Amino acid sequence: MSDSQQTDPAPAPVPVPRWWSRPGEPAEAREAPVPSPRAGSDADQDTGREAAQDTDQDAAPAPAPVPRWWSRPDGPVELREAPVPPPRAASGDADPETGPKYDPWTAGPLQTVDRGKAGPRRIRLRRSLALGIGAALLAGGVGGYLGVLAERQANTRLELPQAASAADRGRAPDSVAGIAATALPGVVTLHVKGAQSSSTGTGFVLDGQGHILTNNHVVNGAQNITVTFSTGESVAAELVGGDTGYDLAVVKVTGVRGLRPLALGNSENVEVGDPVVAIGAPFDLSNTVTAGIISATGRPITAGGDKGDGSDVSYVDALQTDAPINPGNSGGPLLDAKAQVIGINSAIRGGGDDGDGGGEGSGQQRGSIGLGFAIPVNQGKRVAEELIRTGRATHPVIGVTLDMEYSGDGARVGDKGEGGKPAVTAGGPGARAGIKPGDVITKVDGVRVHGGDELVIKIRAHRPGDPLTLTVLREGRERTLEVVLGSANGS
Repeated sequence: MSDSQQTDPAPAPVPVPRWWSRPGEPAEAREAPVPSPRAGSDADQDTGREAAQDTDQDAAPAPAPVPRWWSRPDGPVELREAPVPPPRAASGDADPETGPKYDPWTAGPLQTVDRGKAGPRRIRLRRSLALGIGAALLAGGVGGYLGVLAERQANTRLELPQAASAADRGRAPDSVAGIAATALPGVVTLHVKGAQSSSTGTGFVLDGQGHILTNNHVVNGAQNITVTFSTGESVAAELVGGDTGYDLAVVKVTGVRGLRPLALGNSENVEVGDPVVAIGAPFDLSNTVTAGIISATGRPITAGGDKGDGSDVSYVDALQTDAPINPGNSGGPLLDAKAQVIGINSAIRGGGDDGDGGGEGSGQQRGSIGLGFAIPVNQGKRVAEELIRTGRATHPVIGVTLDMEYSGDGARVGDKGEGGKPAVTAGGPGARAGIKPGDVITKVDGVRVHGGDELVIKIRAHRPGDPLTLTVLREGRERTLEVVLGSANGS
């Protein structure tokens, strides 16, 4: 064959598309399905057969087939290059010679870690995480235990809310607490033993020499007297003097330091409704404080003794109070809002009943019914001064004998005195004023009197030498007489 007749070389065969294995399988090429020719395409059957025959001939090796993806079946035949994953091992681990390893599922490269640098950090993170979890578990366990313990304690121990302790516990001086705080150091409890009985009463300090004022009926007939102060200190006391007519007595203690005398007020300044505080030892309960008001002033009462001869009767122009006073309060102070003594508690009711039934232990345990009576401090001061000076008290008198059996209104002068003596003492205050037997005295300084007891009480409320104006009813006619009080020794 000539050179001119030499034919052109056969065209290279069309590369056959290949499919890659799915991830995780060995990397091997498989033949991709060859689609059959379609009508209207440019493929030639003869050319295709010829090309197929040429593949059997020895020729230069064809280049490695490039994987391609086919277009959608209903679209034009078009080949596109498929993404070529990098080489990988079957297990997905990195090959030391080929490079990093790849994720066998995503075909993406895995993150590489420099163990020399990141290893310790990862270990520290893991340890921190473990420690955090352990601490959380421990805290949860402890919290649960404490919760159970708190629940058990709540079931066995109940604590209610309470106000905190006050930093300033002071009270106003004119409050009951303030008055009590001022007066209590000067108030004492008396325990008295006699030949056949014992009694309990109260008293208060008069001066720094140890003189203490109390009721006469508390220490009457005493053989042994013990005084107990608010601090609890107890010392023996001796009787200085007493008077049954005023129901007042003074005892004295020695060798006691730090005595706190109470301030004396003025009973003439007392008004109904004024607040008062009583301190005493009712039923031997020392340092008991009660409070009330002045219910009345100038209330005539008598206590103890025999009214027939008046030998042991106490006549008191008393202050009435509703502050609770009970057996054992007798002799204690009645205080005003300035913590000043305005009265000496003596009785819990009139009509001849003793203020505390002879004191605790006498068998008579009468209690307070809101009718308490106190000797005005003005009268108590005068009597105490006389008892300290002489051991006896003087009584103001008008020098007449009263008919205590008279039932009419007023105080009637008797027809005869004791032992047949004249009812009006010759040369006495009454005789000088013009009083005659049978006269009925109806007023003292303009204030009505309704009986002999009231007249004695009104007179004893004054001092010897005081002038008085008496209204006298004689033979149906009233007369006004001026009298100057005389003096007589008391019991």
